Amino acid sequence: MNVKRILGIIVLVVVAIGLFVFDTLPKNGDVAAATGSSTTEATQNVTNSDSLDGKKVLVVFFSRTKGLYGGDTPTIGNTHQVANYIQETTGGDTYEIVPAKEYPTNYKETLEVAKAEQANNERPAIKNPLPNVKDYDIVFVGSPIWWGEYPMIVRTFLDQVDLNGKVVIPFTTHEGSGLGNTKAQLEAQYPKANVLDGLAIRGGEASSTTAKEEVVNWLTKIGIMK
Repeated sequence: MNVKRILGIIVLVVVAIGLFVFDTLPKNGDVAAATGSSTTEATQNVTNSDSLDGKKVLVVFFSRTKGLYGGDTPTIGNTHQVANYIQETTGGDTYEIVPAKEYPTNYKETLEVAKAEQANNERPAIKNPLPNVKDYDIVFVGSPIWWGEYPMIVRTFLDQVDLNGKVVIPFTTHEGSGLGNTKAQLEAQYPKANVLDGLAIRGGEASSTTAKEEVVNWLTKIGIMK
């Protein structure tokens, strides 16, 4: 066998090996596949991370526009306003607790009714149909603080749904009572739920830009938003 023929064979072998190696390398766009996931999946993971890893959110609230401290009559109730901030940030659904019988429009009269309901451990009727909480992974429960705790109309809601196994988070509007005993109430009622730290915002500040920033910072702090 002459030298030229030997050299020709060697060149063919080298070219064949090169083509094989090139064909087995991941192409552009397939790099993620070589590590166990596709580019599409990697993009989807980022999207899910920004949207609570695909978890569904429900923001439950009781709010009023009349009978407020100081005689204020906002177009949207203070707690409703905070609920809107949470909904806008999380992209969740909302459910408003509407009482079958309206509370008084006077602040002092409302206080007396609320005090009597609490003393008698009442459960005022809710007018609107309850949401199917089974559809949700994270449930926020918000209201004004009445006599240091959730209004009894909120207790009606809590008695009629099962939030065990879910992430449950209180939020309140107040004029000095903060969160009251809302977290303890949720923990006692739903021992198998993961009850996170809540947020309390003064009623008169609920419509402010600062309140909206507080909501976003709080959701990030407790790990709901990335």
